[in-house]
Amino acid sequence: MTTRTSYSLKKPIGVFYEHPEWFNPMFDELDKRGIPYEKLLATQHHFDPEEESSQYSLILNRMSPSAFTRGNGHAIFYTLQYLAHLKAIGANVLNGYDAYVNEFSKARQLKLLHNLGLRHPKSYVINHPSQAVIASTNLRFPIIIKPNIGGSGAHIIKFNTPQELEIAVNSGSIELGMDQAAILQEYLEAKDNRIIRIEILGGEFLYAIQVFLSSGEFNLCPADYCKPSDEPQSINNTPLDDPNTTNRAPVAIFNPPAQIIENARKIMAASNIEVGGVEYLINESDGLEYYYDINALSNFVANPIEIVGFDPFPSLVDFVVSRANEPLAVTL
Repeated sequence: MTTRTSYSLKKPIGVFYEHPEWFNPMFDELDKRGIPYEKLLATQHHFDPEEESSQYSLILNRMSPSAFTRGNGHAIFYTLQYLAHLKAIGANVLNGYDAYVNEFSKARQLKLLHNLGLRHPKSYVINHPSQAVIASTNLRFPIIIKPNIGGSGAHIIKFNTPQELEIAVNSGSIELGMDQAAILQEYLEAKDNRIIRIEILGGEFLYAIQVFLSSGEFNLCPADYCKPSDEPQSINNTPLDDPNTTNRAPVAIFNPPAQIIENARKIMAASNIEVGGVEYLINESDGLEYYYDINALSNFVANPIEIVGFDPFPSLVDFVVSRANEPLAVTL
């Protein structure tokens, strides 16, 4: 006699998403299991503000702050209104309103890290380029400026000297981003030219990867960064078959110290994020870890079986379905 876990969903799951490719593996897993769901494309969506209940057993929010880089910026603030509505009617939402406001605001993320007592790059928030030079007097160069709402490294600019920053301000070449706010931040050199991303699912550690950087690289999205390429890949212009980079790849599995994993779990809990990732680096100058990004959107790493040794999407679907409805034990 075998005991399996089955799920009885009275209503379908709604998957609210924007990126056309990132979530195909999840849709495939849902299809394979015969789990009822509907695709809710964020860029072509509407809702009735007078409705008092949700037609879905669960709405999974997978909206990305980097949507503006794909011409879908209009959906970012719309999502805020939709999630606020869902919260007001008591809908069952995974990574809902409270998670989303932390996802798309790097200023809020910095405050959250400060409140948790976790190390992060020294930063200032500005609302006009004219404030950049003034705020930078309290920072050590080099610095970077990045939009408050961003993703995939979009529009991040590095300045090595105050003079470079002043020239950029005077020339009007600094973009603040969609909400006209930006983060002025000390640039930290990553030890071994790598950053670490920890994935958390349902409050538990799922896996971690190390992403090796190229010179000037800011696009650290694992789903994009390690997509197969027709061109030979390299690290800092060093071919991967170089004897000094034996067994190294642009993305590889990593085992963070237990305390850092616990810190990532605390960050997710404080952010109200049930599915997401935390990114940190080891600073070259002092050897300490610094947390710099909180993600409520887990598109997971490309080629997961090759990189981390398993496919995380079945675990994601298990969690999504369990959140959609309490499991019913069936004895066979």
